[in-house]
Formats: sequence, C-alpha cells, structure tokens
Amino acid sequence: MNKQEAFFNHITEGNTNKGEYITLGSAMLDGKTIKNAFVNVPLKTMNRHGLIAGATGTGKTKTLQVLAENLSEKGVPVILMDIKGDLSGLAQPSPGHAKIDERHEAIGLPFEPKAFPVEILTLSAQNGVRLRATISEFGPVLISRILDVTETQAGIISVIFKYCDDNKLPLLDLKDFKKILQYATDEGKKEFEEAYGRISTASTGAILRKIVELEQQGGDLFFGEKSFDPQDLLRVDENGRGYINIIRLTDIQDKPKLFSTFMLSLLAEIYSTFPEQGDTGRPELIMFIDEAHLIFNEASKALLNQIESIVKLIRSKGVGLYFVTQNPTDVPEAVLSQLGLKVQHALRAFTAKDRKAIKLTAQNYPDTEYYDTASVLTSLGTGEALVSALNEKGRPTPLAATMMRAPMSRMDILTDTELENLLNNSKLVKKYNEEVDRESAYEMLNEKIEQAEAEELKEKARKEKEALEKAKSKSTSSRKSTRMNPIVKVLTSATFIRSVFGILTKVMKK
Repeated sequence: MNKQEAFFNHITEGNTNKGEYITLGSAMLDGKTIKNAFVNVPLKTMNRHGLIAGATGTGKTKTLQVLAENLSEKGVPVILMDIKGDLSGLAQPSPGHAKIDERHEAIGLPFEPKAFPVEILTLSAQNGVRLRATISEFGPVLISRILDVTETQAGIISVIFKYCDDNKLPLLDLKDFKKILQYATDEGKKEFEEAYGRISTASTGAILRKIVELEQQGGDLFFGEKSFDPQDLLRVDENGRGYINIIRLTDIQDKPKLFSTFMLSLLAEIYSTFPEQGDTGRPELIMFIDEAHLIFNEASKALLNQIESIVKLIRSKGVGLYFVTQNPTDVPEAVLSQLGLKVQHALRAFTAKDRKAIKLTAQNYPDTEYYDTASVLTSLGTGEALVSALNEKGRPTPLAATMMRAPMSRMDILTDTELENLLNNSKLVKKYNEEVDRESAYEMLNEKIEQAEAEELKEKARKEKEALEKAKSKSTSSRKSTRMNPIVKVLTSATFIRSVFGILTKVMKK
C-alpha cells in the first residue's frame, strides 16, 4: 500500500453510512486533492460548537456559506451574523463557473446550483425584520453586565427593577429605564427611601451615563416592542429545509457595545426558552458569528464570563455556536476549548509575532504523520483549509488539509429588487415591523408626577385660601370686638363726651 492509499484509508476510516453527515470537501496530500477522500462532519456533533478562522481572502465566508446551505438542506435552521453584507446571495442559486466545475471534479462531488429559504433580519433601521427586546426581558443582572457597572450600581439597578415589579411599571425601552432612574432620586426620592433605602444621586448619574453610551450606539432602536420570539428562528419551509436567518450588521461594525448586547440577549433568551435536548442526533439551531472579535475585544470581564457560561451550557439545548474570525487567538481560551469543529484557512506570517501565533495555532490540532501542521497553515490556497471535527463518538477525526466544496448559492449579494421582493414575501416583516409604544414606565411615571404636582398645587392653593380666610376672619373679629366693648362704647358715647366737656367748662369758668 502506497502513501496515498494509506492516507485515503486514514481519512475515510470513520466515514460510515450511519447517521447524517455534511461533506465539506475532499482531503489533500502534498498539495494535491485526493478524489473521493471526503471530509465529513457528523450532524450529531454539530451542537459542539466550532471555529472558522483564517486570513482575509482565504475563503472563510464561503466555508460559512457551505455549512449554512448543507445544514438548511438537512432541515436545520441557521442564524448568520452578516457583518460584511455579502451573505444575502444565499437566497439565489449560483450562476456556476468553469472553476467551480473544475474544483468539484477534483473533489468527486457533483455541483448543483440551488437557492435556499432566507429571512433578512436587522438591529437597525435597515430593511429587514426588526429585532427588538425589552429592558424587562433582560433583567437586572444582564443589564448590569452589559452596562459594566460597579457592584453598588448593580444593586441600585436591582432595586429599580424591584420597584417596577412591585408597582406594575413595564420597563420596555431605554427612555423607561432613564425615567425611573431620575424619578428614584428626584420626585420619588422619599418613596424609594421609605421602601428600599437611600439611593445615591452619584450612582444613578453614573448608570445614566452608561445608558447614554449604549443609546448612542443604537440601543434605542434595539430596546422596545415588539419583542422578537426566538421560536421564529426555528422555521422550516414547505420542503422541510431550515430557514437561513441572516442578520444584517453592516452598519454596526463601529458599535461593538450594541453588537455584544444583542448577542448576549439572544443567547440568553435561547437558553432560557429552548427545552433540554441532549444528543438527539441533530442540532436544533446553528448560529454563525462572523467577525467574532467584535464581541470579545470590547466585552467587559463580567460580560465575557457570561458569554463563556452560555457557550458551555447552550449545547444541551441543541444549539451550536460557530465563531468566524481571522485568528483563533481572537477567541478566549475558555471558549476555544469548547469547540468541536475547527476549519482553519491559511494564516500569514509577516512578523515574528505572526510566526509565534501560527506555532500556537498548530498545537490546537491533532498530531498527524501526514502533515507539518505549522507549515501547511501558511501554504494553504484560497478555498483550502485544515479541518478537524468530532466523530459520532465525540472523538477528533483525522486532521485533513481539505479542498473545500463551492457554495451552491450565489457568492454575491442580492440586488435591491431581489431584496425588496424577498422582504415583501416575508411573514416575519409583517409580524415585527409595526412599531408599538404602549403605556409603560415612562408614561406612567410622567402621569404620576403630573398628578403629584397637581395635588401639590391644589394643596398649596387650599392652604393659601385658608390662610387668607383666617386673616380676614381675624380682622373682622377685631373690629367687631372693638365695637362691642362696653367700656369703649361708654367712653365714645355722645352723652359721655358732652358730660366731660360740661365739667371742663364749669371748671374753667370758676
């Protein structure tokens, strides 16, 4: 048996007809593609999370597209974070190309252009299904971690939520949250102190500044109603294919606070609402997070801890998370250690730091007698990658340099007309794009303040009226008592005066 035959057997040894697989491509040896040496990923282990990494232009986005297409065909819904805005083409079939045919001939797979069921979602004012959540749904702990507040400030936020619960004040958007914070240290200060203790004005001021920072990054568009139901991410079409939910994020690349807020809220909502599933043979939902460094680079330590906890726990809900980034070091080690599938495209070694990073990356892959992993990492071409997955028993599959298959859908964006037609036919656009601004804490507190001010003015007017009537009554009483005094009456009577004058006259005559 020669080296190529031994390698073929090594790669295909775990490939069986049991269970469902996604074929990523065919293995390569010494720079050449070995036809039919298929590199398969069991559907059963795709909830064990994964990583797609590589330098710019090496094919990460196309790998993401291939995975999304094949998951959809297997009936598994997908969420894609479209940072660069180049994934909407999944809704249209590939026009084909001679190079695609050549690639698939080398792999040993037929190429069939296909379109897939796609839903376009958005966090901002862009066209698409609006994604929103209420402040109440976040809860005090999550809000505190997102705002990165101190322990004391987190305690105040908990008190604010408790007050709103006790007084049935819905906290829906950021204006509600700001209003209740202002109320706690102004008009409602006495009420809060009596029920919950003193609240520091300095602390509420610091929290308000954090809210304004989030608001400036677009948080005012995200927080509110109608809240998005995560169950709507699990839809399949009439052919049993899972919907590919593309979240357009092209306009929030410079707003990492909003991005990480949304990601954490979505993961938390999925974890709290999805039932425990365990290993059922297929995932419930797969989420691809493109430009993953946007989450981790700007996240506080508390937020990172929350993300790491969710990554560890959410797979039991049948949900797989796949991080797409340029370098594996962009992802924290605590998260990296949880990843089952790793698709590593080429890395570039321009500096000593780059070479050191490549050596560290190579150590994350299983040992193999067929490759010098560190060397292969820098010599892979576009559309080629090192792949390491987990088999059905949860063990790492043989490391394979892989010629990746091409996407079946268009490797370009939709035209404006195509996008408009897609949105016009969307059931979710009709469900979520109507803006709702029902009575909540902001309106209710304003009404309460206005009532209190009206009562205060009324009381002040009553007191002023009483004081005026009292003063008038006192003046009238004084005049009356003077008129009724008998001594004064005698002294001022005409008879008395005439008598006194008569006496005085007689005395003067004498």
